[in-house]
Amino acid sequence: MQQIIDAVKAEFPIYQPDTFKCGPDNSCIGCPKKLMELVDTDLSYWQYQIGRGIAPSFDEIYRFGKMCKNIRRALVKSGRIPA
Repeated sequence: MQQIIDAVKAEFPIYQPDTFKCGPDNSCIGCPKKLMELVDTDLSYWQYQIGRGIAPSFDEIYRFGKMCKNIRRALVKSGRIPA
């Protein structure tokens, strides 16, 4: 799980200044602001759980990975990250 967290932090622009802002024309594809908030929330949760020594189940790892994959697809469509 820590490897997935590290990969998401490297790939997604989570902590850049304009990450949590809406686009200039307010026409969103998947609302990048809300998607990044969702990723940030889950990342914080799992980092806390791992820090406490609580390992995720395979199902939780799968769901987190699937969510990140779908959010990445939306961020590529909106032009927030390169393909």
